[in-house]
Amino acid sequence: MDFLLNALRFLGIMFMVLMVFNLMIVVHEWGHFLAARWRGLKVERFQIWFGKPLWKKTINGVQYGLGSIPFGGFVALPQMAPMEAMEGKNLTDEEAQEVLPPISPLDKIIVAFAGPLFSFGLAVLFAAIVALPWVGKVVSDGAATTEVGYVGKGSPAEQAGIKPGDKILTMDGQQVLRFHGMLDSVDWFAISSQKDTIDVVVERPGEAAPLPLVLDMSKGWAKSEEDKAAEKALPKPGWVAKVREFVFSRPPLPSPGMAGRHAPMVGKVYPHSPADEAGLQPNDILRSMDGVAILSSMQVSDYIESKGSVPIKFGIERGKKQVDVTMTPRLPDVWTFKQSDGTPIPPSVKTGIKWDEYGVTTVDHNVAVMPQIKDSLRSISNILGAMFQPKSKVKATHLSSAVGIMRLYYRLFEHPDGWRLVLWFSVILNVNLAVLNLLPLPVLDGGHITMALIEKVRGRPLTGKPVEWIQSGFAIMLFSLMIVLVLKDIGDFGGGGSGEAKFLPPAERAKMKDTPGEIVPSAPSAPPVSASAPQ
Repeated sequence: MDFLLNALRFLGIMFMVLMVFNLMIVVHEWGHFLAARWRGLKVERFQIWFGKPLWKKTINGVQYGLGSIPFGGFVALPQMAPMEAMEGKNLTDEEAQEVLPPISPLDKIIVAFAGPLFSFGLAVLFAAIVALPWVGKVVSDGAATTEVGYVGKGSPAEQAGIKPGDKILTMDGQQVLRFHGMLDSVDWFAISSQKDTIDVVVERPGEAAPLPLVLDMSKGWAKSEEDKAAEKALPKPGWVAKVREFVFSRPPLPSPGMAGRHAPMVGKVYPHSPADEAGLQPNDILRSMDGVAILSSMQVSDYIESKGSVPIKFGIERGKKQVDVTMTPRLPDVWTFKQSDGTPIPPSVKTGIKWDEYGVTTVDHNVAVMPQIKDSLRSISNILGAMFQPKSKVKATHLSSAVGIMRLYYRLFEHPDGWRLVLWFSVILNVNLAVLNLLPLPVLDGGHITMALIEKVRGRPLTGKPVEWIQSGFAIMLFSLMIVLVLKDIGDFGGGGSGEAKFLPPAERAKMKDTPGEIVPSAPSAPPVSASAPQ
């Protein structure tokens, strides 16, 4: 029964994801269609979804259809040559013999520009919906914080002298407004910096004046002797593992090794686990452990790892109540998790807690339209700018394909306020779609516009084999990049391994102890590595 309910839930969410994703693509193509009709171009087909048509009907010379592959859509415009062949347009003999009147460069520019314009317009529409008083934007408790909640052991942040509780004021003279994200954040300044060292100014409790510190990203993470011994004990990856790493993993990005302050919230409690036996419940917020204030979920993991199987007293916020619970972490009774890197059982598994991905959230109803659009434009501008910097660590392989975007939409829909998150993210995505399509590359709308401008200047269209070669080359490059990004997105699904972690009821656990070897946790035998690795 649970399997059936989970399957129905999965199908329901996937249906909503496909509808939202297809809406954005169809609106983009609809822009091309309406502009072409306005400028008097011949429109052969307008089809929603790809593949062989399940339904089609010709109205006023235009074949409208519904494809068999529930994804995307297209409009066939033969006068937008010479790039229709690169976009999947195969002319029949009859169509090849049809002589169509040439269109002006202005017509080509208007039709090409209409797609990105409609995408941008859809972004504005979504932003207007988010700005409605009864909608708003979902904000996590750590979204706008600049306070350090966690510093990894041996990390560049720890080596720089940064401590939990510090507030990051500036990085390289730029004001820090948040810890995570792509705008004015600690993460972005660290990722996009062109220098090995970053000047950081922090405000520390008890200090009269801000402290200037230097974050040296070139040093990397300092490893303890225990960490080094653990690495030596791990089996060396074979050529299959190396190929898998090359194909499915993205290049690493610089990490200062610190995270913003946030209150960890329980998302799920596994049956018969220490958390379950202690009475923890979903949506419980962990505020303290053994009298120490909790600033981060990673702080909890470190503390559990350091204490071993010793009872820990947690201060819990449950609704409007404050509750104290005592939990004794232990290994799962059944552990068949196959981790690709051989690392030991994570501390969270020893408690039976799965953290809520978003944590404590509120809805900000004071959201305006233009700031959403401006922030979206700045985000894509930052990403493109960083990609073309010679010393940048940000590469094209850090982008996402349709697979990654749909996966993100799925995760957003899983949240109780998922519809709000989807509306907000759709603003960003449609702005990105508009800007990326305007890049002056063949097979993109910007390529059509660029070629039309060249045609206007030289007085005749660009033709000949060199043009075809350039178009074919860019088409192959773009298609290859899409394949690479799909593989990287598939790699993101891996999560490091697969298997089962299970806690048994007391009676079954006692039976297991009476018959050792019947069920044995298959934890790796390597010495434990530091729990403060970047996450």
